[in-house]
Amino acid sequence: MSLHHPDRDELQISDVLHALSDPQRLRIVVRLAEHNEACACGAFGLEVSKSTLTHHFRVLREAGVIRQEMAGTAKLNSLRRDDLDARFPGLLVSVLAAS
Repeated sequence: MSLHHPDRDELQISDVLHALSDPQRLRIVVRLAEHNEACACGAFGLEVSKSTLTHHFRVLREAGVIRQEMAGTAKLNSLRRDDLDARFPGLLVSVLAAS
């Protein structure tokens, strides 16, 4: 099963900002930025249903904010910091500083 990730040049500012506008998704991004390592979906401690959590990760992935890789039956999530910084310089730093 291959997950779609937009290429760097396909990232749209409106999609990224929409993905970051939700408090739960922003918490995911902050956690990934702080730990700078791939984390399984269940490691974020969000008090939402599994289907809601799946939705949040899908929105972040499809916007190009995170990368998801399969590791057995788990999905490991990592922040696409290099792609975001190259496409929208300063955006991620500003968002993280404001949160």
